[in-house]
Amino acid sequence: MKIAQTLTMISLAASFCSAHAGTLPERVRKAAQERVDAGWYPALVIAYVDGDKSEVDAFGKLEGGKAPDADTVFEIGSITKTFTATLLAEAVQSDRLKLDEPVAKLLPGFKIPSRNGKEITLLELGIQHSGLPRMPGNFKPADPANPYADYDAAKLKEFLAGYTLPRDPGASYEYSNLGFGLLGYALAEQAHTNYPKLVESKILHPLGMMTSGVALTPAMRAQLAPGHGEDGKPAANWDLDALAGAGAIRSTGADMLRYLKANMRADKTALAQAMKFAQQPRRDIRKDERIGLAWMTRTDAKGNGVVWHNGGTGGYRSFLGFSADGKRGVVVLTNIASDADDLGFAALIDDAPLRPAQKKVAVDATLIDDYLGEYKLAERFFINISRKDDQLFAQATGQGAFPLYASAKDEFFAQVAGISISFKRGADGKIDSLVLHQNGDRTAPKLKPGVEAAGTKPIALSAEVLRQYAGQYQLAPNAVFDIVAKDDGLHAQLSGQASFPVFASAKDKFFYTVVDAQLDFERDASGKVVALTLHQNGRDQRAPRIAP
Repeated sequence: MKIAQTLTMISLAASFCSAHAGTLPERVRKAAQERVDAGWYPALVIAYVDGDKSEVDAFGKLEGGKAPDADTVFEIGSITKTFTATLLAEAVQSDRLKLDEPVAKLLPGFKIPSRNGKEITLLELGIQHSGLPRMPGNFKPADPANPYADYDAAKLKEFLAGYTLPRDPGASYEYSNLGFGLLGYALAEQAHTNYPKLVESKILHPLGMMTSGVALTPAMRAQLAPGHGEDGKPAANWDLDALAGAGAIRSTGADMLRYLKANMRADKTALAQAMKFAQQPRRDIRKDERIGLAWMTRTDAKGNGVVWHNGGTGGYRSFLGFSADGKRGVVVLTNIASDADDLGFAALIDDAPLRPAQKKVAVDATLIDDYLGEYKLAERFFINISRKDDQLFAQATGQGAFPLYASAKDEFFAQVAGISISFKRGADGKIDSLVLHQNGDRTAPKLKPGVEAAGTKPIALSAEVLRQYAGQYQLAPNAVFDIVAKDDGLHAQLSGQASFPVFASAKDKFFYTVVDAQLDFERDASGKVVALTLHQNGRDQRAPRIAP
């Protein structure tokens, strides 16, 4: 989220200490403590390496008031992809596999999609250039709180057999949980085992990571930091089956310090060459960032290079990175779905920005609707303010929605990107604009619903017609559209996101104003609405109706 777009075993030579030790940069330690005190993170663990010194610092409290420590267990989410990349690199270094080998060769029982005679290779899966989508279209969780648990090999096989690649493998970058899940599954099949056993035998046990793994053992469960959603409410743990290679591992600060050191000092373990091989940048993905096998390398204007990956599940966020010169390294683990990447980058780069830790205050629920609406920040660039229950959300054109928290009446902040927003009232006491505080201050006047923002005049449809669209529509991976007809028109909410108004340009055709996207509703021969199609970013995604 970035509104400002305009514009073998190793020894563990470390001290496990409280938040009062001295290796971690003081400004990072201070920011971590301030954020915990302000309620941003329930528990926060930071493992840090500076030259020959290292430590694990812990902040906050667990349930029952117990303090977290180096042995507290967290879900590390997509940092798991770096483990999967290391497994691939180790197999290549051992001459068991080749990077240009088609993944289909490892899965003879699968029909893997190809395009123009080009097959998806292990390299393309590893560098996120496979052409596969972020998630499979048949991802329909039986339990949305634990969405990956029932996505098994049969479903993976079914999806791949019916999927048509939108572009040639290798053509362009697209982050894909599906792709890395497939890679992990294929590597395990090639080794005649499953992913949990493969990563345990090849990486976890050789590095002495004895309190890490895919499954929660009784000992790990006893040390588990319970997860929390973005709203701070308890969140279920995630269990991954066929897609385990994309994000299934749970670990501790102590164990992740072992993994961090192994990656930073690749001459000290049997995995040395494999880790170095995986980290090697292979493709550009942005002007300042390149990707290797899972690992990303970011270089700032001053030439500071950071090798990194982050992760997240329903109740956790994580960050792992180290300076390209191998002098500093950090792991950040927290048990809430709230970004902590800036703490990681600030631990590695002295002048990397850190967001201020503003304290949340309760907002009068009767005032929330005052803020809702569309605000024009620049030509064709708008901020939509919406709500989900009693939580306020902001979303800029072409970007994801993020929660806003009150610091005072009419004053709100986000926990990412250094964003805060002041709402301004006119002489009549009604909100007529907002001021976005991010790298300066920019005023955005509030617009009339639908008209000014999209540049299209919406048409009015009767309440009876609007009610015909109401229902749930299955878009894809853990993604259901909930369409609601209200007095002020139609509202669309995608799983895990805020609700936004959509405006009719014709019967069965609607448009968003917060993003460049449209919804077309489809009727059967009897005239009943049976599906919708989302048009966005040049793609058309059909979502069948699953509930009236």
